Amino acid sequence: MPLDPGSDRPVFKQIADDLRRSIETGEYQPGDRLPSESALMKRFGVARMTVRSALALLAAEGLTVAEHGRGVFVRVRPPVVRLGTERFSRKLREAGDGAFAAETKRLGLTPRQELIEVDEIEAPRDIARRLGLDEGDNVVVRRRRMFADEVPMQLADSYFPASWARGTRLVLADAGPGGSYARVEETGRRLSRFREEIIARTPTEQEARALQLARGVPVVHLTRVAYDESDEAVEVFDSVVAADKHVFVYEFDAPE
Repeated sequence: MPLDPGSDRPVFKQIADDLRRSIETGEYQPGDRLPSESALMKRFGVARMTVRSALALLAAEGLTVAEHGRGVFVRVRPPVVRLGTERFSRKLREAGDGAFAAETKRLGLTPRQELIEVDEIEAPRDIARRLGLDEGDNVVVRRRRMFADEVPMQLADSYFPASWARGTRLVLADAGPGGSYARVEETGRRLSRFREEIIARTPTEQEARALQLARGVPVVHLTRVAYDESDEAVEVFDSVVAADKHVFVYEFDAPE
């Protein structure tokens, strides 16, 4: 695509538009090397800094990755996990799979979780509010990093009221088959509903490093509260997921 010198769109953005279009149409496949800076300078008749600005824009959008001494490459897309409401099915727990493992296996991927911490702590203010606890009450927290085919997908922290969670398998490194929700129901608290809140935002430096995010890739901060049949909150699930590695699917009846 020739540049339009009369356009009010800056030249570097026009170059980025051309390269982006080539990526989206498949001219450049994931893993392919883009033309060198020198080649792009000659192709578009622009200075090196203009080309670098165009490439920086594509990197900020998460489309490309620069490798020192090698060039700029189209980013290889990571595996994508579909998070649907059926992942909370009791039959999946009874079959021995937690929510994340069930969805990952459904897509033919191999799930793994890295346990970061299991501890009893004083409930953070927001967690206490969501669980209906008093200030100063304790919770059992399980912090994990979740993988699909060895690609880090999400950071997941689960909080349970310590008044009943301590002494259960929720305090062990291995919560056992069916995941945490299976252990909750073993205490007689039958799960009945879930409430999720989703916020998209820029990752912190620590989150970007833990999830191995490409530059420009946002995260989704998902907070879920699980309730039992007496409508008591039994868990707060606080997670940060890579936005480019997940699809959220919700099915629900139309309200009257």
